[in-house]
Amino acid sequence: MLIEHLPPESATVTALRNAADDADLDAEADRSDPSQGCWSQTELLLAQLTDAVSHLAHLYTLVNTNGGTRPEPPQPVPRPGIRRTPARSRMTPDTAETLFQIINGTAPTPP
Repeated sequence: MLIEHLPPESATVTALRNAADDADLDAEADRSDPSQGCWSQTELLLAQLTDAVSHLAHLYTLVNTNGGTRPEPPQPVPRPGIRRTPARSRMTPDTAETLFQIINGTAPTPP
């Protein structure tokens, strides 16, 4: 009972959270109620700010990179009670070309 009511930043809760595997985290995300989240509004806003700054830094790097490999976009700060989303696959060059043709109205019409 005492452990359940420790603050989320306590050493005990942090150790338990760090020791949890992905299946346990997913199960906890399914059981959790976001309205009863472990983070305060301030912590959630700081996570959003961190994500925004990381995104802007990534965009800045992309704009100032000439050729070569493009850096991967940053991962958002994990939030308690929110399931992780799998990484989206990149669009193939053929799919991009087809989409470009559709947008410009030059795609061949299907038979």
